[in-house]
Amino acid sequence: MTAAPDGSDPAGPGPTEWTTGAPEVGVGPWDGPWPDDPRYDPELLAEGDRRNVVDRYRYWRREAIVADLDTRRHPFHVAIENLRHDANIGTVVRTANAFLAAGVHIVGRRRWNRRGAMVTDRYQHVSHHADVADLVSWARSVGLVVVAVDNGPGSAPLETTPLPRACVLLFGQEGPGLTPEATAGADLVVSIAQFGSTRSINAGVAAGIAMHAWIREHAAP
Repeated sequence: MTAAPDGSDPAGPGPTEWTTGAPEVGVGPWDGPWPDDPRYDPELLAEGDRRNVVDRYRYWRREAIVADLDTRRHPFHVAIENLRHDANIGTVVRTANAFLAAGVHIVGRRRWNRRGAMVTDRYQHVSHHADVADLVSWARSVGLVVVAVDNGPGSAPLETTPLPRACVLLFGQEGPGLTPEATAGADLVVSIAQFGSTRSINAGVAAGIAMHAWIREHAAP
């Protein structure tokens, strides 16, 4: 086998394989005089910041990050039914944080699997509702439209249906989807177009698609 033009072995590691071990995330201890700003955490300045946060928030206290996010949150909320301790809830929370949702609402069981959230729940407002009726009552009280996302009969296609700016995007459990109570309590039910053989897509993926649809309509750069 001949060598590549640059002399490297074409059978050797590619450019994404040259490093060994997991790359170090974040930054080390602060270099230079410490900033005189109460948003910064002395412990992080001294030891470094390896958290899963964007560079803008490096070395900031968690409370300072949440306070800053609160000045910019979008007016949509996300809710997901938690009847079977669904492992997808962590992914939904993480995606809601990425798209800067106003809040995440867990409906049903209070406890949920946080592994997929990758600690983003520390920066996201997460509320609990005993059942769908309680969620819908709360949404009505604050003027939010409840939009259920489910590929059931009579649902409107998400791709061509405008989403309300102030709303709650409601998702069901992996597998069974939304409960009849959730569908009945919603103001609008939308479906995500599918073209393959599977009857449904992952709940975490569906949530990401719907949230991004809201972003494209109301907050695209």
